[in-house]
Amino acid sequence: MDWKDKVVLVTGGTGSFGKQFIEILLAEYHPAKLIVFSRDELKQHEMRISGFDQPNLRYFIGDVRDQLRLRRAMNGVDIVIHAAALKQVPACEYNPMEAIKTNILGSGNVIEAALDAGVQRVMALSTDKAVNPVNLYGATKLAAEKLFVQSNAYAAGSATRFSCVRYGNVVGSRGSVIPIFMQQRQNGKLTITDARMTRFWLTLEQGVRFVIRCTEQMHGGEVFVPKIPSTRIVDLAQAIAPQAELDIIGIRPGEKLHEVLINEDEARSTVELEDMFVVQPSAALWFGHDWQAEGNSLPDGFRYTSETNPHWLTLEQIKQIIEPFQ
Repeated sequence: MDWKDKVVLVTGGTGSFGKQFIEILLAEYHPAKLIVFSRDELKQHEMRISGFDQPNLRYFIGDVRDQLRLRRAMNGVDIVIHAAALKQVPACEYNPMEAIKTNILGSGNVIEAALDAGVQRVMALSTDKAVNPVNLYGATKLAAEKLFVQSNAYAAGSATRFSCVRYGNVVGSRGSVIPIFMQQRQNGKLTITDARMTRFWLTLEQGVRFVIRCTEQMHGGEVFVPKIPSTRIVDLAQAIAPQAELDIIGIRPGEKLHEVLINEDEARSTVELEDMFVVQPSAALWFGHDWQAEGNSLPDGFRYTSETNPHWLTLEQIKQIIEPFQ
């Protein structure tokens, strides 16, 4: 796929992912037009004056809760990357209806607008918290995944295709634990909820490049899952502040000890490739099932979890990854 003749829209375009995606796409793929769709005029202004002012870049003020505004923004758009979401777990727990309005109803609006505008490809960003969710944020992202996968049924007679990318924690993204640890180390004490905790980790650039690659390869209906390393939270704390005291405060409501990227039930319809898994749609007769010939089926009972992951970051690797945030 050649991005040079494509018009691309990114919801949540001023967020951590959105800015990195836009930077890489402008520098390396040179789309015909790139539209930043987000709610915050200040963040858009700050992006523009910080160098994001190329002639093929457009800024749209809008909210994914507003379907009419999405339809206007998607006029003439070829590709949509849906990154807008409420993602802070405590905030979603305390404001459940707001999380539902943005993450579920907003996703529905993106789908409807893309169908009406004749968008060719829509890629939605998901999270490991959508698998066997224990908090509202994860539940809303699970519902959003289902919406995007099943909406290919509406698109079967048109050119529009919907897929998802699902991955783990992004190093240094807004609200992640790394900035918190770096702030706490000034006091010599880091708070950890549970010393046994593990997480999947990848860098922002890795996430962006995976999304670009999967958008190029998608057929519609798949959930793409990268093979990424795990990290022990205590190792992360040691890499950031080796001399600091660790204060174990107990696991919080809606928090897991370990994360899951593929569960046993999904594994039955999942194909393993060299560096990723492709979860094929299990209950549909349309497209998205062409990956079987390209990879291997998974064994019965397979689970892709952060605590059983064969790939772990060493302390030195963690230090290298967090170096830009020091």
